[in-house]
Amino acid sequence: MSDTAPLPFPAPRTPLPAPAEAPAPADASAPRRRRLGARDLTLMAAAAVLLVAALVAAGWAGVAFSGGAPVGSGSAGIGDSAGDSGDSGAGGPVDGAALAGDGGPSRDQDATGVAGGVVPDGTSPFDVDVPGVAGLDPRLLDALQRAATDASSDGVDVVVNSGWRSAAHQEQLLRDAVAQYGSAREAARWVATPATSAHVSGDAVDIGSWDATDWFSRNGASYDLCQVYENETWHYELRDGASRTGCPPMYRDPTEDPRMRA
Repeated sequence: MSDTAPLPFPAPRTPLPAPAEAPAPADASAPRRRRLGARDLTLMAAAAVLLVAALVAAGWAGVAFSGGAPVGSGSAGIGDSAGDSGDSGAGGPVDGAALAGDGGPSRDQDATGVAGGVVPDGTSPFDVDVPGVAGLDPRLLDALQRAATDASSDGVDVVVNSGWRSAAHQEQLLRDAVAQYGSAREAARWVATPATSAHVSGDAVDIGSWDATDWFSRNGASYDLCQVYENETWHYELRDGASRTGCPPMYRDPTEDPRMRA
């Protein structure tokens, strides 16, 4: 037996718990998610309203652009024209053809260009978005459209070389005519003043081409549409009763028309 006591056998240790599994690191590129609050929903609704308003405004803001010289007779006027200087001109936004609240055409008497009655090349009687057409007296326009429909059935295309004109546009035509013909007296055979022009009041239309003027000379009275001046085969006005009794005698030129002395 040894003099020393035997070393005690060490007691077994209680095993340590297994370490918890570490959570996976968050993906830094993943967006943070959070619940939408009332403020977020309000902002989203406001943005949607603004987008819809912008789309509607863009739709209404679209305007037609067209330009070129009128085709047909080569003259722009009907008792109020200035020969080739007539209604030809640079095209621009069509902004004067809107109808007024009472159903009548909106006629801006200070307007120039397309808004003042310059008619783009190839305009038909049905192009009511063009101020020169939209500004015509409704009864005249109706008769013109009916005649154009029947002329088309005969293979004749009717174009409008000039219709309604603003006072400002008519004044410019008159100045051009005086310069072209050398005197106010001679110009008066072709161009009326703004105060006397049937174009300014929307009661006259100049038509083209030559085929159309020939067709109207033979058939216009059936629609109460009459040539008014011998020297202007393209100038037509509405004459009630012409479909029954025929058109009244024509004036040689506008200087013989009593209306031109008003």
